[in-house]
Amino acid sequence: SGASLRYSTGTGGEGSEGAGLASSESGGSGFSLAAAALPERRRPGGGRPRYEVVRELGAEEVRWFYREDRKTWKPFIGYDSLRIELAYRALGPGGPESEAAAAVEPVCVRSGLYEVDVVSGESYPVYWNQTEKIPVMRGQWFIDGTWQPLEEEESNLIEQEHLNRFKGQQLQENFDMEVSKPVDGKEAIHSLKLSRNHVDWHSVDEVYLYSDATTSKIARTVTQKLGFSKASSSGTRLHRGYVEEATLEDRPPQTSHIVFVVHGIGQKMDQGRIIKNTAMMRDAARKVEEKYFSNFATHVEFLPVEWRSKLALDGDTVDSITPDKVRGLRDMLNSSAMDIMYYTSPLYRDELVKGLQQELNRLYTLFCSRNPEFEEKGGKVSIVSHSLGCVITYDIMIGWNPVRLYEQLLQKEEEELEDRWMSYEEQRLLEELYITKQRLREIEERLHGLKASTISKPPVLKFKVENFFCMGSPLAVFLALRGIRPGNSGSQDHILPRTICNRLLNIFHPSDPVAYRLEPLILKHYSNISPVQIHWYNTANPLPYEHMKPSFLNPTKEPTSVTDSESVSTVPSPTTSPVMVRRHYGESITNIGKASILGAASIGKGLGGMLFSRFGRSSTTTPQTLETGKDGAEGDDKKTTTVGTPPLSHSSSGFLEPIVELEHRIDFELREGLVESRYWSAVTSHTAYWSSLDVALFLLTFMYKQEDTDKSSLDTI
Repeated sequence: SGASLRYSTGTGGEGSEGAGLASSESGGSGFSLAAAALPERRRPGGGRPRYEVVRELGAEEVRWFYREDRKTWKPFIGYDSLRIELAYRALGPGGPESEAAAAVEPVCVRSGLYEVDVVSGESYPVYWNQTEKIPVMRGQWFIDGTWQPLEEEESNLIEQEHLNRFKGQQLQENFDMEVSKPVDGKEAIHSLKLSRNHVDWHSVDEVYLYSDATTSKIARTVTQKLGFSKASSSGTRLHRGYVEEATLEDRPPQTSHIVFVVHGIGQKMDQGRIIKNTAMMRDAARKVEEKYFSNFATHVEFLPVEWRSKLALDGDTVDSITPDKVRGLRDMLNSSAMDIMYYTSPLYRDELVKGLQQELNRLYTLFCSRNPEFEEKGGKVSIVSHSLGCVITYDIMIGWNPVRLYEQLLQKEEEELEDRWMSYEEQRLLEELYITKQRLREIEERLHGLKASTISKPPVLKFKVENFFCMGSPLAVFLALRGIRPGNSGSQDHILPRTICNRLLNIFHPSDPVAYRLEPLILKHYSNISPVQIHWYNTANPLPYEHMKPSFLNPTKEPTSVTDSESVSTVPSPTTSPVMVRRHYGESITNIGKASILGAASIGKGLGGMLFSRFGRSSTTTPQTLETGKDGAEGDDKKTTTVGTPPLSHSSSGFLEPIVELEHRIDFELREGLVESRYWSAVTSHTAYWSSLDVALFLLTFMYKQEDTDKSSLDTI
C-alpha cells in the first residue's frame, strides 16, 4: 500500500547510521522516505512483501510480542509494533546498554493502556498498578503454522548467521511462504549449532529447526531409516520476518467513551481482582464490538478503579481482636463483609467515599492529559459499579451524607415539641433557641459566602456521568433504609437527577442474593411488573429495549378475587403483553425455578390485587381497553399511558386516574440458562457479570446508541 513503510538497512555505510527509518506522508512520525523502492515480491493472498535480495529485516518485517499470565506470545498490532521497533533501533548498535538508552522514551501501546520500555524489555499498565511485569519480545524468526516467535536469543543468533552466510544472495523466483515445499533429497547447505537445537539451511529460504534432545535424535534416526527425510520427520520450518507487514495504518480506533469499572467488597482479600475482572469485561466488549459495532470509527475503553487498597481505615485493629479459631473463614469475612460495616460506620465512611472519589478524578485527569482530544471532541464517561461500589458511587454523585438524616431527625423532634403542651417558661426558652439557631444559620451562610467568593469549590467529580450501570447492586435496600419511598412521577429524578447522570440502569442476575430492584422505589406498582429481559448475545434481530412493553411477574398466578379471575382468564392488554415467551417467577421449566429474591413482587389482595386487575384488564371487560392499548403502543415515549378503565365496583377506590409509567426502564435482568441450578447460581451469580457477553452487549448497546443519536443530531444541524 502507499502508506506502507520501507527500510533500507545494512552493515557498514549502507544504513547503519539511522537504521534506515522511513515513513509515508500519512504516517507522520518524523521518518524520511526511502530514496528508492526496492524490488519486492508479495505473498500469495496479499501477504508481506519480500525482496529479491537477502538484506537486513526492515522495521515493518519485525514484529513485537507480549505475554500475559504466562500464556502464549501475542503480537502487537502493526501500529504499536512499528513504533516499538523504531524506539529499539534508536538505541543504536549497543542496544539497551548504550548511552542513548536514557533518551529513549517509553512507547504507548494497546490503545494507550500500556507502555513498553524497550530498554528493560517490559510492558506495564498506565492507569493502574500491577505487580507482575509483562515481558515483551522482538520477533525476527517465526515457527511455521503458528507464527509464534523463536526466543529472542536464538532468533538473534540465527539472524546473524543468516546474514553472514546469505546476505546479497538472490531469493528463489517462485517463493511461496504459504505452502511448505518438500525438501526430500536436499542436503543442508549450511548448519548452525545452538544450545539445545540446531538449524539447517536447505536453501536461502528453506530453513528448519531440529531439537538435539536424545529422544528427538532417536526418533529422527528411526524415521530416516524408514525412508523419511530429516526435515519432514522431525524438523520445524522457520520463516524470516512476520507473516503480515506492520503499517502505521494498522492502529486502534479512537476512544470516544470511557467506562470506569468500580469494584465492591472483597478487594482486600484478592488484590488486583478488579484489574482481572475489567480485563475480562474489556475482552468481552472487544468481541461484541467486532461483531456488532465494527462500522463505528471509535470504540469504548474500560478502566479499572481500585479504591480499596490505598485506605488505612482501622489499620490492624480488627485483625488483632479476631479469635484464632476458624481463622481462615474469619479472615475472609474481615477482608470482604467488613467493608460494608466500614461504610456504615460514621468514622470510616468518609474515608471510603473520598478514596473512590479521588481515584475517579485521578484516572479521568490522567486520561485527558494523555488524550487531549477526548474532551475537545465531546468524549463521554460512564460508570459500571458492582455490589457495594454502586452505593458508594451513588452517594458521591448526589453528595449524600448521613448528617442529613440527623438534621431531619432534629427537625422532626422540634415539630413534635411544638405540638405538645408547654409551660410559659418552656415556650420562652424554645423561642430563644429558635432565634439563636436562625442567627447562627445566617452567620454560617455569610461565612460560606465569603469563602465561596475567594475559593471556588471544585465539583465532586470532574466529569458528567452519562450512564450509571449497577451490577448486582444492593443500592435499593440502602435507599429504602434511608427513607426513600415510591412517588407518583415515574421519573428517574426521584432517586437520581438527570442533571447529575443521564441514565441509570440496574443489571442483575435473577439468582443474585445481593441484588435488588430499583423501579418499585420510583413507582410502587412496578413491583408487579417484571424487569426487562436482557437479550442473549447471539439473538438474531432482537427487539430494541425501548420498544419492549411491560409484562407481569406472574400472569398465571391464582386469582385473588372474582374480578381478577375474570381478567386473568382472558387475553391480556396489548400494552402489557410480553414481547417474547419468557419464564415468569413461580413457573418451572425443566423443574428449575428462579430464586425468590423478588418474593415481595407476588400479587396479593388489596392494592397489589387492584393494580394487577387494572394492568391485566382484558378486551372483554371494557370496549375502551383495546383502544387505550393501541394508543399506548403508538405513544411509547409518553411519560403516562392509560392502561385500562377500572370496573364500577372499584370506582370509589380512588384509582380512576391513569396509571403512570416510567420514562425509561431501569431494572434489567439476565436470562437464566436452561440447565442452570438456582442454588449453585445463588453462589456464583454475584460475580458472573464480568465475563458475560450478554452484559457486554447490553453496555455497548446503550453507549453506541447514544453516540449514534448525537451523530444524527449533528448531521441534522
